[in-house]
Amino acid sequence: MSVKTHGLGVFLELRKRLQSGLLVVGTNVAGGPADVAVSVGGDSSLLVRTPRGELSLALPAGVAFETGSCIHTPVGEPSGEELHFRLRITTERSKQEGPASMMETLKAKETYSFHCQGCTTRLLEDRVFSRVLPLPNGNWNAIVDDWCCHPDPFANKKLLPRAEDCLLGDTFVLVARDAGCDHTLTQEVSSAGATDGQDPKKPCHRLALVSCASCSSVLGEAVAPGTLKLYITQVVVQPAVGDGRPDASLNRSSFLEKTVAARLLDLSSSLSSFHFSLQTPDGKVVLLLWLLNADSIIASVPETCIREGGSSGPPASLSPSLRAARALKLLYISCSSASTQQREIVTSWEVNSIGHPMVLPLQVCEELLQVMGESNSTLPASMRCMRSYEVAYLRL
Repeated sequence: MSVKTHGLGVFLELRKRLQSGLLVVGTNVAGGPADVAVSVGGDSSLLVRTPRGELSLALPAGVAFETGSCIHTPVGEPSGEELHFRLRITTERSKQEGPASMMETLKAKETYSFHCQGCTTRLLEDRVFSRVLPLPNGNWNAIVDDWCCHPDPFANKKLLPRAEDCLLGDTFVLVARDAGCDHTLTQEVSSAGATDGQDPKKPCHRLALVSCASCSSVLGEAVAPGTLKLYITQVVVQPAVGDGRPDASLNRSSFLEKTVAARLLDLSSSLSSFHFSLQTPDGKVVLLLWLLNADSIIASVPETCIREGGSSGPPASLSPSLRAARALKLLYISCSSASTQQREIVTSWEVNSIGHPMVLPLQVCEELLQVMGESNSTLPASMRCMRSYEVAYLRL
């Protein structure tokens, strides 16, 4: 999947824990280190002055640039196309380090509405759950023999919710189907694993895919009569307030990016695991993810967005690209287009069972790969690869 790279303008990465940062400026924007000046702006913003004009990057609350700390560091600048600067920041400890994922905010005895993320159609009647319970780990079946001294009591059994339960998986929720679903959802049986040319002996099983009746987006599966498995990347679950609908201003790519980033952050914290294997419901691995750090604050401005001889505009009218935001820094490998060196890494992950499995529909895996490819294309050339992995940032 090819993504067009962008001409480097200004890229900023700050590390809250290290209280330091890296500023990269393209040589088409500034010819040399003397052409770049960094100072503090109003409302805790960072001002970067170049011959093209003054660029204002708004920093998150509690983060401030340490005046006079910006130093040119020529090490690692490829082909003279980039200028690297190191700088220092000061940070204040905040109670809420990042946005909680939907899975972390669901609680019993509260009313929730379920909407299709694509078209905001209400899918289920408002729900008040008597229990909100986490399901065992995604690979719990593989280690159940270590728990029991007698034959597997869970063999051929599914963990299903009761009528007023909500069961939480790594990337999905299990809820009971209601009468209104006949009008808002459609169901279609699909074969999984039948066309896997790499493994013709792989057994074929059938999935009852559940889609939105309004926009036909696949939302999940019917795992049993009366039970729905809805993926967190396909639905918006929020407290029911009147007949309100979810905010439609967040486009699909941004929603997917923020949802997956928040969930990776949750799982890395709860499981102490930083390797994730993104795979489809039939077990096909699509993407390998390695979470490097979760304290990054980034801003990326392509060369085309920095006007010649003018200002980028006052802080009050900043576009999203001019506002630094929290992000996860990830290394990734696409299994479908892996090179020879990357294929060795993929094989090593498979043989050694590296990577906590995260299951999402194939289309969603491909969408996420596209989002990460676009992120990679905005990075300076010296930062797009690390060893045999590609680098991307997912904003929180």
